[in-house]
Amino acid sequence: MGVANSAAPKLAGKTAVITGAGRGIGRAAALCLAAEGADIVLLEKERSSLLETSGEIERLGRRALPLEVNCTDEKEVERAFAEARARTGSLDILVNNVGQSARERASEFCQSNSEVWRFVLDVSLFSTLLCSRQVAPEMRSRGSGKIVNISSHVAFTGDVGAADYAAAKAGMLGFTRSLARELAPHGVNVNAICPGVVETRILDLLSKEAIEELREAVPMRRFAQPEEIGRVVAFLASSDSDFITGQSIIIDGGQWMI
Repeated sequence: MGVANSAAPKLAGKTAVITGAGRGIGRAAALCLAAEGADIVLLEKERSSLLETSGEIERLGRRALPLEVNCTDEKEVERAFAEARARTGSLDILVNNVGQSARERASEFCQSNSEVWRFVLDVSLFSTLLCSRQVAPEMRSRGSGKIVNISSHVAFTGDVGAADYAAAKAGMLGFTRSLARELAPHGVNVNAICPGVVETRILDLLSKEAIEELREAVPMRRFAQPEEIGRVVAFLASSDSDFITGQSIIIDGGQWMI
């Protein structure tokens, strides 16, 4: 996949936990962090992609711990982090990547229902709080740690038909800033990445016309590759970002500019 590795890995000796690590951005983040020397704990519901990504990490010469987990289930999350800590020692990096829009159940808000809202908020926001709660106290006590939350540029654009997803992803940004302020005195960095459209399997659900319409809306006239998001995750997980916290980095080819 063309992940560059430096002569002196920036994350050697670190352990990273990545949610939704089997495919797409999660997989790319896992491989980019592994290429920089980190060992990876992969949390994923889908067993086949979990094991596939785990194997790729091991081929990079890093340790991988694949754990089948539903990141919206508090008990499962607690068990997974307890196992990760027992088998790897300290957890230095957390990437909250798991999330999902309503997809085929998406609709304008006036036709939507609370069952769908709760699903989207649960998987895209509540999971972030659950997983962060597992590492934040340890990081604060230790005086170091990196938390990277994968939000979305939809938190800024507020797309029609995505009110629940926009609410969840905007909620992640508020959470990022609040936790960053709480943990900053303790040497822990908390930041968010807000991708635009990324070339993942989600595009398979769209028509050719819809894909072209999305592409035309991007000034760079293309979509992001998962690795382009993964490399920013690696930057935020490294010491290069030690004086950056509470920030939201938009990666969407210029579609939304601040």
